[in-house]
Amino acid sequence: MTKPSDAANIDLHLVKVLHTVITERSVSRAAMRLGSSQPQVSAQLRRLRALTGDALLVRAGGGMVPTEAAQAMLVPAESLLREAEALFGGARVQRRFEPQRAEMTLRIAASDYLDPQFLPGVAAELRRAAPGLTLEIHPLSAEFDYRRKLASGEVDLVIGNWLRPPDELHLGRLLSDEVVCLVAADHPAVKNPRSWTEERYLDAEHIAPMPLHPGALGVIDEHLAARGLKRRIAVRCAHFGLAPRMVADSRLVLTTGRQFCQRYLGALPLRIVRCPAGFPPMAYYQLWHDRAHAAPAQRWLREQVRDVARALAGSAA
Repeated sequence: MTKPSDAANIDLHLVKVLHTVITERSVSRAAMRLGSSQPQVSAQLRRLRALTGDALLVRAGGGMVPTEAAQAMLVPAESLLREAEALFGGARVQRRFEPQRAEMTLRIAASDYLDPQFLPGVAAELRRAAPGLTLEIHPLSAEFDYRRKLASGEVDLVIGNWLRPPDELHLGRLLSDEVVCLVAADHPAVKNPRSWTEERYLDAEHIAPMPLHPGALGVIDEHLAARGLKRRIAVRCAHFGLAPRMVADSRLVLTTGRQFCQRYLGALPLRIVRCPAGFPPMAYYQLWHDRAHAAPAQRWLREQVRDVARALAGSAA
């Protein structure tokens, strides 16, 4: 029988050859069943004989019969092959994600300066497609180390905007948006658009989100810094969704994407004016770690997020 030290020399295919040769009682029939050649199976049988120290198949009359040792190996070989199929076949089954039957938790971390209809749209779509799913939405903040949490699996997806997203993460572009200024309806930039120059813009009182980590500038100020410019930030707010109401009651200027600003025009005395600082379009991405790149549920989640973003972009066009 096989010595314990010989186990490392046996691969799964050799176990399958052993099982097939014993059940078929013929090298030629075993070769046909395995989709192999008779010389290859004969060579594998010789290897098995050397490993087991037993003949395994012996001649009897006009055919071959398994030895006592070979018969004793049949049940363990069948068990091993079934367990291997359960192990690796199960992995293939897991790749067929069935949202209607899924019961699990998926976690998204997102900035709140996205279109205010975006995350509600994602939640609604996931609830419709996967009613057994639990969705957790975490805020991006200075205390939230999204790179570490993606790497550890504490979150599945991060959504936001970056001038230079981290290189070690996978990236999916969701949408881009024109950078504009949101101001009160009676702001000087509304009353006299021609006077709304880059100099006046930089000297105005601005409201900006809290940085994602100490020393971070954010996409607006990072772009200005690259040009050697700096604006005057009068208010920093960790809750970006409150910024439009603060703007409506003050001379503050909020610089962000048009799609975000557009949602507040009917509810508050606000206006959108061009941004004289010449920003490129603001790009929003979804980021994920390599550990979740091929996972069926996470791949499905990214597809749903992408579809919601496309639908919102189409409705705003």
